[in-house]
Amino acid sequence: MEELIVDAESDVRLLVRASWQDARERHPTLLIVHGLGGSSEGTQGLSLGALAFAGGWNVARMNMRGAGAGEALSGRTYNAGLDGDLVAVLDALARLTPRLAVAGFSLGGNVTALALGRCAARLPPGLFGAAVVSPPLDLSECADALDAPRNRLYCGNYLSELRGGYRRRQRDWPQLYEAGRERGTRTIRGYDDRITAFYGGYQGAADYYARSSAGPWLTSVERPLLVLAACDDPMIPESSVSRWPLPARGHVVRELHRTGGHVGFFAPSRAPGRFWAADRVLAFLDALL
Repeated sequence: MEELIVDAESDVRLLVRASWQDARERHPTLLIVHGLGGSSEGTQGLSLGALAFAGGWNVARMNMRGAGAGEALSGRTYNAGLDGDLVAVLDALARLTPRLAVAGFSLGGNVTALALGRCAARLPPGLFGAAVVSPPLDLSECADALDAPRNRLYCGNYLSELRGGYRRRQRDWPQLYEAGRERGTRTIRGYDDRITAFYGGYQGAADYYARSSAGPWLTSVERPLLVLAACDDPMIPESSVSRWPLPARGHVVRELHRTGGHVGFFAPSRAPGRFWAADRVLAFLDALL
């Protein structure tokens, strides 16, 4: 495994962990983007990566800014609207291998879909396709779903991780983060309003959600894209995936399965952990080759 450092901005460095096939330039490269609270070592990304590598792909697993082992490289933290970071990583990989694809999970799926739509003209020509699994294409609707009483356990776990991560960043980068600002945040929307939007340059959670949701950008997508979601996802309402118009030329394939949960899709699979979504993503991308 090789660790690549990508300079996305003057004060933002990203860590990408790459596993190369022999004669890597002869093989397509799959870039995997994690979700909220995740990293390059997340189980879904590792499962998909193992399946892709066994199938002859190079595999690169991206840590979004301030995430995972890349936390020490950047004091800035990621959010759902940082499609420029993804473009920077794709540009770096395009200098190493000619054919690229992206797979994004959950929040990383929104970043991926957003980049394909909003940054269509800036994407490297070798990017031939992408897939997103359980993406929050309407961030506001998904935040409300996550904050609903039925999701109290999910919300509590996420908030605990987010507040802990904020405290670590405040300890390590005290010049960037106000001590105690995370206290009293009891909902995802509240955390996004007080932390994510404030440090991301937005005018509050509503502005952050409106400017960073990928759904309105789907009609601008010019590369093949698979949108894979489940109707029983407790965090991603079906309407937040199904209601967006798609490009007339058919670039975007939307699949809503009856079951699958949130990035679950537990079923017989060739991928480790019976993660069926990995099979579907790789089948879609292999067909494009």
